[in-house]
Amino acid sequence: MGSAMSIAGKIPGGPGTGLVFDAAFTRHDPGAGHPESPDRYRSLQMALSRSGLMERLSCVPVREATDDDLHLCHTRAYLATVKHDMARKAPMLSTGDTALGAHTEAVARLAAGAALAGVDAVMTGRERNVFVAVRPPGHHATLTRGMGFCVYNNAALAARYARKAYGVDRILIADWDVHHGNGTQDIFYEDPSVYYFSTHQWPWYPGTGAASETGAAAGKGRTLNCPLRAGAGHAEVAGAFRRKLLPAMDAFRPALVILSAGFDSRRGDPLGRFLLRDEDFRELTEIVAEIAGRWAQGRIVSILEGGYHLDGLAKAVLAHVEALRQDSDATAADPQTR
Repeated sequence: MGSAMSIAGKIPGGPGTGLVFDAAFTRHDPGAGHPESPDRYRSLQMALSRSGLMERLSCVPVREATDDDLHLCHTRAYLATVKHDMARKAPMLSTGDTALGAHTEAVARLAAGAALAGVDAVMTGRERNVFVAVRPPGHHATLTRGMGFCVYNNAALAARYARKAYGVDRILIADWDVHHGNGTQDIFYEDPSVYYFSTHQWPWYPGTGAASETGAAAGKGRTLNCPLRAGAGHAEVAGAFRRKLLPAMDAFRPALVILSAGFDSRRGDPLGRFLLRDEDFRELTEIVAEIAGRWAQGRIVSILEGGYHLDGLAKAVLAHVEALRQDSDATAADPQTR
């Protein structure tokens, strides 16, 4: 595979911000006119290069997820279904509304592996935080079903991998995509080691994420949904992060923060009706960095989810990544915060 990140260089002065970015993620092509197109990735590459961030961030190499990795969050039967659908050249996953191309499964496996590589980077102390720029997205994929453009649940796999490989037993997954991450919620609904927090448009696809959905069994109270009406913007979304997530994390104290970073909650996105601005994503990132700095030694693995307005996606990602970089740079400059 050819890497688009060969020009990236490590920032001196300690752990910084890593970037997973590889041209291989353009190989998943769900078809002409599909919103989750390779052009999403090309727009990010152009924006990151023109901004100079490519040169200022550290390259985190991708790796392919194995079947055992994927089985952390998906059944063997589901993995067999994906392979069968690919082998018969089906235009769509038989489990849901995820369009398939010739390379979809291989690219989805690479996306999952990239999320695991992001976990390795922060848990080993190589980086303080990482932005994992991948596609297809993942947060709709459940234990047994791919749907909503998603094949494998990258964020959920990252959390399970952190538990298995590093023994992390308190993980926050914060999801600001305009769509509720039903797959992530489903996978951890009875798991007390993962706290799932979501702001999302309601009612909207996929129809889950009511405030009454708070977890079950040992995971009761570990799911916090903040459903918001169309037209919600800074006041509602940032307000939920400040008034609900911050105090919840003072009690939960996560040792790792994973972000389902969906930018379809930005104003102008064709698949959402939220009104977040680029500076709002910077603020949300700062709130999450505050949580990570307080409880998780700054460790954030941010994984790209949605975002379908090409220019809007690029601008919002730049604001997000710049906020991650400023957090890591500030820490590198102040040894007492390490």
